Amino acid sequence: MTSQVFATALGAQVRARRGSLSLSQSDLADLAGVSERFVRFVEQGKTTVQLEPLLAVLSALGLELTLSPALSEAARP
Repeated sequence: MTSQVFATALGAQVRARRGSLSLSQSDLADLAGVSERFVRFVEQGKTTVQLEPLLAVLSALGLELTLSPALSEAARP
């Protein structure tokens, strides 16, 4: 998975979760202790966001980042 594909998918999940909680970007920024601009960058799939504030955003949404083994090249679609 490329960094852009990951960032885009992450952004879509963050946006969907924020929407399901009826939070504005500003509300989420306040809850996570980050700027509204940072929330916007995450949702837009910017690949250079910093990990610590990203984890704060995810935590404020009740989400967590997990890792799993990657599929081998032969098993990838």
